[in-house]
Order: sequence, then C-alpha cells, then structure tokens
Amino acid sequence: MQFKDYYSVLGVAKTATQDEIRKAFRKLARTHHPDVAKDKKTAETKFKEINEANEVLSDPEKRKRYDELGADWNSPGRQAPPQDWQQGGGMDFGGGGGGFSDFFEMFFGGRGNGGGKKRKAGFGAFAQRGNDVELELPVTIEEALHGGRKAFSLDRGGRAETVTVNIPRGVRAGQKIRLAGQGGEGIGGGERGDLYLIVKVAPHVDYRTDGFDLIRAVPVPVWSAVLGGEVEVPTPDGTVKMKIPAGTQPGQKFRLKGRGLPSGKDTRGDFFAEAKVLLPTILGEKERALWEQLAGRA
Repeated sequence: MQFKDYYSVLGVAKTATQDEIRKAFRKLARTHHPDVAKDKKTAETKFKEINEANEVLSDPEKRKRYDELGADWNSPGRQAPPQDWQQGGGMDFGGGGGGFSDFFEMFFGGRGNGGGKKRKAGFGAFAQRGNDVELELPVTIEEALHGGRKAFSLDRGGRAETVTVNIPRGVRAGQKIRLAGQGGEGIGGGERGDLYLIVKVAPHVDYRTDGFDLIRAVPVPVWSAVLGGEVEVPTPDGTVKMKIPAGTQPGQKFRLKGRGLPSGKDTRGDFFAEAKVLLPTILGEKERALWEQLAGRA
C-alpha cells in the first residue's frame, strides 16, 4: 500500500502551523471543489486528496500519529504500528462513507471502534463563503453631491448582469458602498460574499478637481479684467454672480467657500473660479486706435 504524503498534498512543510495548514487547505479547496472546477472528474479526485490530508493534519492527535508512522512504515524490519492504529486508539477517527483512501482507512478509519461517530468526507464537508469583491464605481460630480440611483453591468461568470445601486447624497471619493450578497459565489453551499463599490469621481467637461476642491475656468472680458466688473459663474449648486477686481490677471483664482466636493459628513471643499481673460480677436478702427493709444503708438 502506498504511503500518502499529506504535507505534499497540501503544499506545506512538516513544520507548518495549524493556521498555515488551514489556509493551504482553504486555498486548494476553493480551486479544486467540483462545484467550481471546469474538469469535474479531475477536481473530484483532487478534492478528496485535499480533504483527506486536511482530515489528518488539522487534527493534532491524528497528525502526531501520522508523523510517528513515517514514510518508511512498510519497510522490512520496521516494527508494525501498534494495534490501536487500526482501532482508532479510542479516538473518533471516522473517515466515513468510503470517501478516503485505503491508506487512510487502514490507519485512521476507525475499524472496530464500535460504530464511533463518522465524519462525512463528501463535498459538502467544505462549505465556504464567497470572496468579497471590490470594483470602482465612477460617479459624476452631480451624483456625488446630490445622490441618486445608478445602474452598471457586472460580469457573473461570463454572463452580464445589471445591478442598480443607491448613491447616497454627499458620497466621497474613496468611500465604499457595500452591496451584501453581490460578491463572489460561495462553494459547497456557502453564501455569496459582498460587493464593495469604491467611489471614484469621474472627469467632468466643465470642472477640474484638486482633492475635494473644484476649479472652473470663467471667461472674463478684458475690460472687466482691467477695470473690474462682475461675471456669472456656473457652479454645481447653480449660477453665482462674482465681482472681479480691477487688474485681474489671467489664471487668477477666486474662491467660493464650501461649494466643492463632499469632504466629510457635512463638509465640502471649495470652488475656485479661474479667470480666463478674453482678448478681442477683431478690432474696428476706433478700438484699434484706443489700443494703440494705450500702447503709446498714437
């Protein structure tokens, strides 16, 4: 009978901790569980090997007996294992249902233990919750400020599914919106994980962002820039009239406090109007004469 190297099956060292063994088993089981694997037949065989190795190595008493047994258990001259190996040593070593190998049944199968409790080795023995999934959710500036409902397409194993999410008012960039039970599919009857949507403010045709601040270029006639005046500034909250001081320079910014993106539960960044001075492209004779006079050419 061939010796079963359970450490090799799980891909762990003989010095592995129980936590390392548990993590290795879960990782392999998720990959080879027949409910999720494409090649069901191969996965079924592999999953049984993984389950059997975990059955022994995850139990400190069974693992101790297994380590005492060693790979040369059947070598000539090797003393036979004690009788209580096959009797289960009074412990509950039930393999159950023919799901384990002859090697396991011989040494851990609980033969003759008087009908001790059996542990089922079927696929249902490993049920695990699905993975949580994180996706970026682009939202417009208007949606971030005022909230709303947004539909997006989600790939479910090659099949597109439409999901609708409620965007709360005042949502911030980097904030996560949780959709319970919309994540990765569980295995072995386990429940689905959750879907976390990470908010990302999408680029806007009219505004630039700088952290939680909004910046918008605002056309300013050259005479208003020189002499001062008033311009209308469109913001996400509506149009605002803003005074422009005399001597305003191109690119100069004027702040409207608290009219930017949400920065906290009840706070917002600022809005900046960036002066875009408009120079005349067509000059009549009178206008040209005035500009030449200003330039000292008259």
